[in-house]
Order: sequence, then C-alpha cells, then structure tokens
Amino acid sequence: MGFEGADPGTVRPGGRTARVRSAVLQAAGDALAEHGFAHLDLADIARRAEVGKTTVYRRWGTVTGLVADLLLDMAEQSLPRNETGSLLGDLKANARLVQRTLADPRQGALFKAVIAAATCEAKTAEALHRFYDIRVKEWAPCVQQAIDRGEVPEGTDVDEVIRAVSAPLYYRLLTTGDRLDEAAADQAAEAAAAAARAGAYLRGG
Repeated sequence: MGFEGADPGTVRPGGRTARVRSAVLQAAGDALAEHGFAHLDLADIARRAEVGKTTVYRRWGTVTGLVADLLLDMAEQSLPRNETGSLLGDLKANARLVQRTLADPRQGALFKAVIAAATCEAKTAEALHRFYDIRVKEWAPCVQQAIDRGEVPEGTDVDEVIRAVSAPLYYRLLTTGDRLDEAAADQAAEAAAAAARAGAYLRGG
C-alpha cells in the first residue's frame, strides 16, 4: 500500500539506500517528537542520521516530503490486524494497538506534532489522511466479517466503525489529557461495537 503521487523519497529502496532511509526516518521521528514540526530542519536530521546533507536534500527535498515518507513507513510497519472471531474481540485488538501507540512517549508526541502541523500545512494534512486511510483499510475487513456472520446489519459502513474505535483515544490524547490505558481502549471498542450492532453506522443513515 503506497501513496500515489507521493513526494520524493517515498519509493521503498533496498540495500544501502534502505539503511540510509531507515536512519533518516528514525532521526526525523525523533526530531518531531522532541521539537515539533515547526523546528524540523533537514540539515539537523542529516546530522542526527549521520548521512550527508546532500543525500537528504536530494532524496526528500522538503520537510513535508520527509514527513510524508515517515508517515508512509509508519503505516507500513504498523502491526497487522488480529482476527479473534468476534467483532468486539477484533475491535478491542485494534483499540489496544492504537492505545499502545498513543501512550508511548515518543509516538504520542510524534502524532501530536504531525496532527498540529496538518492543521496548517496542506501536504502534511494529505500525508496524514493517507496514513489513516491505510490503517483503516487494514482493519475494516474485521467489520465486514462481522457483517458476514450476522453480528452487525448489512449496509454498515465498515470504515466508519474502525474510525469510531480510534476517535475517543485521539480525543484523550489531544484534548482532555485523560489516562490512555487499556480500560480506555476497551471502552472505545465496546462503544463502537454496540453502536455498530444497533445500526448507527449504516450508510446513508
């Protein structure tokens, strides 16, 4: 799953080029988590990654190009969905994966920085939307399987159910500062599952 029309640097290479890419993306993620998007600097990232500045400028070109590639890599490296045999079990697995990511000090800070940047930077917003589209599409088959089993009504919008699982967790991260623990994850999954069974996510409803 890739980004169509992605910025320079988003092609997945091999060999030494892959090692350079990995080091640069690690450095970019660290810098984002530490200082936020506004203070990202390609020369600083090159220094952190111990690669030449010209390599970074040639391959990614801009900070937004680098962030787009970082989000692509994060989407592709994220754990695949679990299949437990029930809608609630699957949604809890999804919620706990999101919760662990957002509760992690580095990852949580990184997502805050990217989301903040996306509110005022169009290319970052586009990259973030693509990241979430990849992750939603990874987990949406769990809901389709629930439809096939008769757990939720035909015509349920499978993507919306997955989004509903994550939404309360991001709300805690970005607004309330409430504890992001497994109990919060399970509550989000239970609410989404109950709403889905009740037909709240029917298309056109």
